[in-house]
Amino acid sequence: MARDSGPSCRQCRRESQKLFLKGSRCNSPKCALERKSYPPGMHGNSRMRRPKLSEYGMQLREKQKIRRHYGVMEKQFRRYFAEAERLSGITGDNLLMLLETRLDNTIYRMGLASSRSEARQLVCHRHITVNGRIVGIPSYGVRTDDVIAVKPRSQRIQPVQMAVNLASGRSVPDWLSVNLGALNGTVMSLPTREQIDAQVRENMVVEFYSR
Repeated sequence: MARDSGPSCRQCRRESQKLFLKGSRCNSPKCALERKSYPPGMHGNSRMRRPKLSEYGMQLREKQKIRRHYGVMEKQFRRYFAEAERLSGITGDNLLMLLETRLDNTIYRMGLASSRSEARQLVCHRHITVNGRIVGIPSYGVRTDDVIAVKPRSQRIQPVQMAVNLASGRSVPDWLSVNLGALNGTVMSLPTREQIDAQVRENMVVEFYSR
């Protein structure tokens, strides 16, 4: 599957917000956004007055921010939006719920990986089980009562052990129940908008695709 192979810090600087693409390392004093608070590129630090974003520009930036936050490519993001429109309820809330319940994001939220990209790698390398069966698809949508775990033979690998050691300082969303000692967790319910801490304006994405 295609992936944005560019520097993660460059994406954060472009959106002027920490997207935590490197997990806990984004809190380091060496974070590029802390050192260079301006956009990337040769004109990013220009003293010339930057033009004010149009309404379309703001909608586009918000869409890109959400897409990069969850590590989803454009074509796949469009499919998520189309599915969110078909579901009952508020389209923006549905969109975030679908993205939040991706298997790779769920593993990251549980604290079994230090970043979403690392969680995606764990899934692709078949280290993760859902209800006792190995699942190798990062975009797999988890459901209520699903039990997600690191398979026994993979529990001692270094990325998992390092993530668990760092997870003590992270909060677990209310829609998940996690047992870090057993390296597993249960989906208690589908997340509501109040339970999703992503600092995004999903209504602008709805407006973007409604043009």
